[in-house]
Amino acid sequence: MRGFPLFLCLFSMSCWVNLLPTAGDRIFHLGACRVSMSMAEIRAGFAAIKANIQSRDPVRSLSILSHPHSLHKVKSSDRCCIAHHLFTFYVDKVFRHCRTEDSFVNRKISSIANSFLSARRKLGQCREQNNCVCGEESTEKFKQILANYEGLNVTSAAMKSLGELDILLDWMEKSR
Repeated sequence: MRGFPLFLCLFSMSCWVNLLPTAGDRIFHLGACRVSMSMAEIRAGFAAIKANIQSRDPVRSLSILSHPHSLHKVKSSDRCCIAHHLFTFYVDKVFRHCRTEDSFVNRKISSIANSFLSARRKLGQCREQNNCVCGEESTEKFKQILANYEGLNVTSAAMKSLGELDILLDWMEKSR
């Protein structure tokens, strides 16, 4: 019976550890929602293909995600909304049109896309539960992002958006 308290303590600790996000996962506070993502995995995948993707960008004078409609200026109450729009944008428009002749690059893109798909699903559930609504400012910022994207041909716009993924990742990390 002496070992029972020790067993109970170890068992409780193992259960508690299983409830924590997986190693490398981070919790992002996006307005009223919290989303767990493996940022280290996404960043590593992006770092492995960044030079390849950015070398395919024929239009260096335009940015899709930044200035003058910077994500960093989005109010904290609108982060849930804009994040959901951006995850949807990347899943539905960007990743879908980013195919290369390099299977390694394609696998990395697919891995990042799967992470975004999972985050979008979690964020969508949270938005429904918390009735998150988009403010006018975040709606305008997202409209500008779409206008920048749609001003280019589909492949160029997708590659440019993927090449700017670090802008989105930096914004998310500042939302912690």
